[in-house]
Amino acid sequence: MSLSPGHRNAGRPGEGRRILLGISAGIAAYKSAHLARLLKQAGHEVRVVMTEGAQAFITPLTLQALTGEPVRTSLLDPEAEAGMGHIELARWADLILVAPATADLMARLAHGHADDLLTTLCLASDAEKVMAPAMNQAMWRQPATVRNAHRLAEDGWRLLGPDSGDQACGDVGPGRMLEPEAILAALDDTAPREAAGLTVVITAGPTREPLDPVRYLSNHSSGKMGFALAAAAAALGARVLLISGPVALPTPAGVERHDVESAREMHDAAHRLARGCDLFIGCAAVADYRAETPAEHKLKKREGEHTLTLRLVKNPDIIASIAARDDRPYVVGFAAETRDLEAYARDKLARKGLDMVVANDVSRAGLGFGADDNAALLVWRDADGTDQRSLPPQPKSQLALAVVRQALARLRAAAPP
Repeated sequence: MSLSPGHRNAGRPGEGRRILLGISAGIAAYKSAHLARLLKQAGHEVRVVMTEGAQAFITPLTLQALTGEPVRTSLLDPEAEAGMGHIELARWADLILVAPATADLMARLAHGHADDLLTTLCLASDAEKVMAPAMNQAMWRQPATVRNAHRLAEDGWRLLGPDSGDQACGDVGPGRMLEPEAILAALDDTAPREAAGLTVVITAGPTREPLDPVRYLSNHSSGKMGFALAAAAAALGARVLLISGPVALPTPAGVERHDVESAREMHDAAHRLARGCDLFIGCAAVADYRAETPAEHKLKKREGEHTLTLRLVKNPDIIASIAARDDRPYVVGFAAETRDLEAYARDKLARKGLDMVVANDVSRAGLGFGADDNAALLVWRDADGTDQRSLPPQPKSQLALAVVRQALARLRAAAPP
């Protein structure tokens, strides 16, 4: 691996980068241990600098054991500074990665502060600089944090994330640090990317089918899995077109988003964007039925009537219609089931003419709709019939990378010589 052109250190052929991992004072610091391990496994040299507050969440000894290098924590370390240690460390790094980056650290870096070792190193180094923000959702949305993020980007920092989901404080929303696997995948932007040159269309979230001006039919889909797939495909180098039903999720970096409400709107957008695409992933939880004639005005309860009859008609089958196109891409469908996972997945694969089905059991506690983790059974067609692979429970961002990579592998295998 090497650095991208223009950076001071051109890298060493056949070797990894020299990565200075900065850890600031957030609960997400527990993920930094796994991140350090992944970076080492990928062949990088890793040295760690921790702020004083970060040590309340994870110990320097843990990071030292994982990296095999002493962990620096203080700007005023007499032994290290006898040889201008912080300047040498700043010169050593090819890449500075701050994960997690708290709102406080972002503010200090945005305004040029150098009041501890980590901020001093960031100012003293001309290495590539990347950060993974992590904070409460309200803090991430604050105008001050938004301004700081923009200023950091203008100053050359690359921001990865944040992700969205449940937070340690009990809130739900944007602000979670990206999973270590997603950070690792996003770092090496000079390596050949598995999806470079490909166009991927993904549907995500629920649809809403109006009954009257204030009511609608919908489901529990949060859109998290579809958005994780979009982020994964973009990280792997694809051009990603994301068709999203109504969800409260930020658009992943590098993704082109198209918002829709109803199944028919999603159907039209899918066929418009599928022209010329290479891979289509139908992850949305599309309503099977809609009201035949939505009421013009709000439906009222009537005295003496204890039932209400709604006449529903079928919505178009988006994934099957994409698979039936003459210029069809490689088509991956999702199946949310509560029992007989393999049987229903194989049935859907054959019945709708798909190339691959990702089936998950939404009845399992802590997985599926609204959760941050998921598991899946992948079933696909190949030259000998069908094959399958099970993916165990894991964060949706990690599962998404595995799903996209498997789809890309099958797409390449299916391509004519």
